[in-house]
Amino acid sequence: MAPTLLKAEVTHLDAVIINGHQTSLIGDAISSSEGIIGQVEIESRPVLRAGEILEFVPGMVVTQHSGSGKANQYFLRGFNLDHGTDFRTTIEGMPINMRTHGHGHGYTDLNFIIPEFVQSIDYQKGPYYAEHGDFSPAGAASFALVKSVEKPFVSLEVGKDDYFRTLLGAGIRLNESKVFVGFEAQTYGGPWSDIDEDVKKYNALIRLYRPLFDGDLTMTFMGYENSWNSADQIPEYAVKEGLISDFGSIDKSVGGESSRYSLSARWKNDEWLFDLYTIASALDLFSNFTYFLDDPVNGDQFEQIDKRKIYGANLHKKSEYILGDNSVYQEIGMQMRQDSIEEVALKKTKQRDYLSTVRSDEVDIYSLGLYWKAEMALSDSWSVNGGIRYDYMHVDVESDLDINSGKDHEDILGFNGGVRYTFNPLWELYLNAGQSFHSNDARGAVITVDPVSGESIAPVDLLVQAEGAEIGLRFFDIEHLHLSAAFWLLELDSELLFVGDAGSTEASRASRRYGLEFTAYYWLSQTLTLDFEAAWSQARFIQGAEGEGDRVEGALPVVVSAGIGWEPKSHWNTHLRVRHFSKRVLDSFGDKSADPFSVVNFNLSYHQKNWQYGLDILNLFDSDDQDIAYYYVSRLQGVESEAREDIHFHPIEPRTFRFRVKYTF
Repeated sequence: MAPTLLKAEVTHLDAVIINGHQTSLIGDAISSSEGIIGQVEIESRPVLRAGEILEFVPGMVVTQHSGSGKANQYFLRGFNLDHGTDFRTTIEGMPINMRTHGHGHGYTDLNFIIPEFVQSIDYQKGPYYAEHGDFSPAGAASFALVKSVEKPFVSLEVGKDDYFRTLLGAGIRLNESKVFVGFEAQTYGGPWSDIDEDVKKYNALIRLYRPLFDGDLTMTFMGYENSWNSADQIPEYAVKEGLISDFGSIDKSVGGESSRYSLSARWKNDEWLFDLYTIASALDLFSNFTYFLDDPVNGDQFEQIDKRKIYGANLHKKSEYILGDNSVYQEIGMQMRQDSIEEVALKKTKQRDYLSTVRSDEVDIYSLGLYWKAEMALSDSWSVNGGIRYDYMHVDVESDLDINSGKDHEDILGFNGGVRYTFNPLWELYLNAGQSFHSNDARGAVITVDPVSGESIAPVDLLVQAEGAEIGLRFFDIEHLHLSAAFWLLELDSELLFVGDAGSTEASRASRRYGLEFTAYYWLSQTLTLDFEAAWSQARFIQGAEGEGDRVEGALPVVVSAGIGWEPKSHWNTHLRVRHFSKRVLDSFGDKSADPFSVVNFNLSYHQKNWQYGLDILNLFDSDDQDIAYYYVSRLQGVESEAREDIHFHPIEPRTFRFRVKYTF
């Protein structure tokens, strides 16, 4: 039986193409809700935005309510994850979720990732994995990058609304070392009727790989810069009354700039893995969700600033020993991280000009995570697994309002366990239970008074625990079919909810979620493939509150995705994909809801010698559905305008064509 724990890290060699769905996890996975997404799937699916590569995780929905340069909105397993809270994301051992971020705790911006240079995405859903710590109640995803490319290439892509993208990649061999260099540049104007989105995005990737001390050393540099103007969500009442179109704006001066630079080193062999990394990131974001609700004269525009450096290290050790007549495979690990936040601030602005400071803070966050996990095969059919994790976090907040400065620390202990039964080489049954957690914003853990009203505020817990269980089934026939199904349950001690009229998150009540998931990947022949992914969930608060209902706002009950891939001849490849999500409630009583959403994307590519040509048609049938929606109060400018509670939405971008040509040297 192949041990799960010896799969903790997968070695990716040059020119290895991974088809994740055709990788058998029988005898390897500890649940039916984990899997691998490989280069084949990533290359075959057309995407509108870089962040949509996370939508390859079955049941995940990725949308956007603002400009192209900020983090996407994520939904999974009944969670409105906002910009990433409760789903842990890493790349080459480096965390992507940002703690105590200026725009939202857990902020997960994937714009610095170049999809073509992703080797694979390993995902696990549920709190059953001791190696995952903060932000992982709903699950986790780990991005692995390519070490090199077989041949140098250059790619050019053009499309509607002034879309232009160029991509370069080249590998160099220096004795035993291999150096890979990649570069991406993108500009985009957007389909909006009254603003030019003016996206200017640049990405650079440099990787060095070489054998060292009976192992492999990989060093990675990543650099990212972006600037943009935003088309934020707009009120339905303004569209219905003809004040603006579906693609219009209320505040035309919002937008932002973002950057991320990182340097990391990873050394590994069959037993040990060691990571060191440093990250410098910055965000300067201007938003206005309520227009003139709070300030009828200057408007409600605000600036969110986040400047930080992150330092961290990971150490993992795998081993095997005999217990009685059984082999035990174990892994122990240590994860250290420091967020040194130079400035995390909220300021009032008008047309991007400074008016006043709401609050400004310097924050240091230190965390240490220790875990142990093991698996033991009891027989050819039965195996058991378990794990334990301990986390400690210390925060130090220096606020511009002294009374809101302070220090706090907290620790948390979690357990997980599972049973796996292998019927035969094709069928496997899983039973899992476990605990995980998410942290809360450090400022909320030490706050004393509201910086605007001056009213007293009770601080929130620094760490919040989640508990879950799952029963699942997997079928894998390498020739034709891969199926998996799961019924899951998850309880969370405290929610983090998006507040539309403040552009922030706040701690809320305890909740319970449960649901069903089903995935199927069918290879009819070498030229025709089908896939189907469906998820149903129910999310409810289990703790009452005066004047509030029990619905979790924004939770998606039904998510469906399906695709057809066809290679009629060796040089041709096509892919047609549909994704759908159902109505979702926008208030705790369930009285207001967003309309269902459906979109179809298509791509076609042709290869001939060194040339590759491609066509993406995004939103093939020109759907006019809403990409995302919220329900809250806003007010337009003018003496006659009144505060109005209504749905505020961001439209799906209309049908667009993108043409691509790639030359391999």
